[in-house]
Formats: sequence, C-alpha cells, structure tokens
Amino acid sequence: MSEKKKTTIVLFSGDYDKAMAAYIIANGASAYDHEVTIFHTFWGLNALRKENQVPVKKNFMEKMFGKMMPRGADKMGLSKMNYLGMGPKMIKQVMKKHNAMPLPDLIEMAQEQDVKLVACTMTMDLLGLQKEELLDDIELAGVAAYLGDASDGNVNLFI
Repeated sequence: MSEKKKTTIVLFSGDYDKAMAAYIIANGASAYDHEVTIFHTFWGLNALRKENQVPVKKNFMEKMFGKMMPRGADKMGLSKMNYLGMGPKMIKQVMKKHNAMPLPDLIEMAQEQDVKLVACTMTMDLLGLQKEELLDDIELAGVAAYLGDASDGNVNLFI
C-alpha cells in the first residue's frame, strides 16, 4: 500500500479569484485522496475571517487593520477588474449562472473533507487578528509547521 500523497498550498493573496483557485485545487486534491494543508498568511487570512464583527480587545493599529481588511471570504475583491467592487458582483453572478460554487461554499467543503486550514500566527500578530475572529476549527501555526507539511509534500503551491 502506498503512502498518502500530500498537497500544501500557501494562500498569501487576499483576492477572491486567487483564493477560489486555491480552494478548488485543495478540494480536488482531497477528492483524489491527498492529505491537504492550506497555510493562510498575510492577506490570505481574510478568507478565514468571520463575516460578523467579534468583540475582542485591540489596540488602535489592530482596529485600523481590522477595518481596512475584508471581513470574510465573500467580501474579498478580485485581482483584476475589481472596478470599485462591481467586478466581484459580476463574477459572482456569472458563477451562479454556471452553477459554480462560491468561495464560502468551497471553504466549507474543504472543512468537510478534512483539508487542514492553518492560520499563520506571526501574521495574525502583525495584523492584530485573534483566533475568535476566524472561522471555527482553524489551526494556528507558524512557518515551521508549514515547512513540516511541505517537506514531504508531493505538490506545493504558492498562491
């Protein structure tokens, strides 16, 4: 019996379309019986934020970052053709027409398939994000944990 293949993805981007690509690949790899890890860092952490504001104690700078960053996957902008927020509305309409899963559903599917969703603790500290502000069942870890997963990975991607 062969050992299970591993796929790791670093999601650095906070763009809706790039996060979608990461989650489509992750769900596909999981369906092909890969052990999958998505390591969310910097703007990629926005995909893991809860949509509702969570009452947590923050300093001024942390509050400012919190206000400037999109709260949740559905609020993320596009990498191209954002057009002051019109682009995401248009792409979501096209996706609905073609029965494509929106990003929040892809994230939920990944969780159901036991894709390991990891939030970078160093970036959380830098941006003032706290565990309570993220979706449930998210692992917190640093670069060493990601490198441990990636070192024996068959597929390693940076998005």
